Amino acid sequence: MTAPSTAPTPTEAFWADAGRHLVRYGPEFTHEVIDRAAGSFLFTADGRKILDFTSGQMSAILGHSHPEIVATVQRQVAALDHLYSGMLSRPVVDLARRLAGTLPAELEKVLLLTTGAESNEAAIRMAKLVTGRHEVVSFARSWHGMTQAAASATYSAGRKGYGPAAPGNFAIPAPNAYRPDFTAADGSLDWRRQLDFAFDLIDAQSTGSLAACLVEPILSSGGVIEPPAGYFAALRDKCRERGMLLILDEAQTGLCRTGTWYAFERDGIVPDILTLSKTLGAGLPLAAVVTTAEIEEEAHKRGFLFFTTHVSDPLVAAVGNTVLDVLSDNALHQRAQALGTFLRDGLDEIAGRHAVVGDIRGRGLLAGLELVVDRETKQSSDELGARVTRRCLELGLHMNIVQLPGMGGVFRIAPPLTATEDELSLGLAILDQAIGDACAAR
Repeated sequence: MTAPSTAPTPTEAFWADAGRHLVRYGPEFTHEVIDRAAGSFLFTADGRKILDFTSGQMSAILGHSHPEIVATVQRQVAALDHLYSGMLSRPVVDLARRLAGTLPAELEKVLLLTTGAESNEAAIRMAKLVTGRHEVVSFARSWHGMTQAAASATYSAGRKGYGPAAPGNFAIPAPNAYRPDFTAADGSLDWRRQLDFAFDLIDAQSTGSLAACLVEPILSSGGVIEPPAGYFAALRDKCRERGMLLILDEAQTGLCRTGTWYAFERDGIVPDILTLSKTLGAGLPLAAVVTTAEIEEEAHKRGFLFFTTHVSDPLVAAVGNTVLDVLSDNALHQRAQALGTFLRDGLDEIAGRHAVVGDIRGRGLLAGLELVVDRETKQSSDELGARVTRRCLELGLHMNIVQLPGMGGVFRIAPPLTATEDELSLGLAILDQAIGDACAAR
């Protein structure tokens, strides 16, 4: 009789190799081997089909393997993929021109890079050079990247154990309407008093070298916190009074996700510098810094240097042009607005059935759902959030939960702008069941 084989299966071998050779760089890896992806779905090596409610890493706004993106990559990689960083190609200049055309006229100068951290690094570097100062203000629950200047302006995670951050970085409180720290007589967030207090503290700590304020229009990793209408105009005024540049990081909110091309449009302001990434490449590594001609001219006069290996790469620039084509040809800002309403209605229905849903917030197809132990106390539960996340995956839905201590009850929901109502309904149904199952198991 033949003895049973003790050789590991391909999946067992995969995880053994992963455990042996990969550096762990964050939370636990999702225990699925992803084989391919198409549209709104991921497909695992063992044949499971998983609905992607996070657009990859909040990036694949056109879904996975969009046919026009695939065609562009195949065509461009065969013709021109990479150049010496001092050389230019048509896709780069075309994308710069077209990107500027989607923005207010003041924002006309574009630097094309790779990641969100890199674009924020370049923006901070530019602001420091142009102003001749070095101090940077950000939200206390911010996430701007893992490189030095971007990480120094990131307060939601990753600060401990790495030595000193860049000098002159300050945090101000995020204006969280669900958990207000400064309140009006009716208990609502008094954001004006909060903002005044925040800048009183900044002024007290500053050495007189305030260069920039770097913030997200909607804090995503911080828990999908949307500052109230009027907040950013007031913040801009605080910056103007102190000679600071306002940098808006629209890595996740830019390019139609919130129902407008850019989230800052709601507030009737124009930033001094805008950074884009994630959505610009629709999942490929493409980022941009966009600023005014005046700021670019001053930076150039002072010797601005950001000469990297993949600055102005033609391959991803061609992809960026295709992203703009698909967004504009299909009016995806309007689609995001309509689907966002559909998604919000579904989430409201879930909240009506489950008392553990404390708050629903966000805009367009960037939604946040916060789970709480008790709606009155608003006590959060990382453990409940983890259980719901696991159950969603078992049922075929990948959800992105804020995996930070004390914030593990907030889901970031960001399906592709190309998702259908049927796919959103499927995701909502699975989430509904997962919450019920997780609560029943307590």
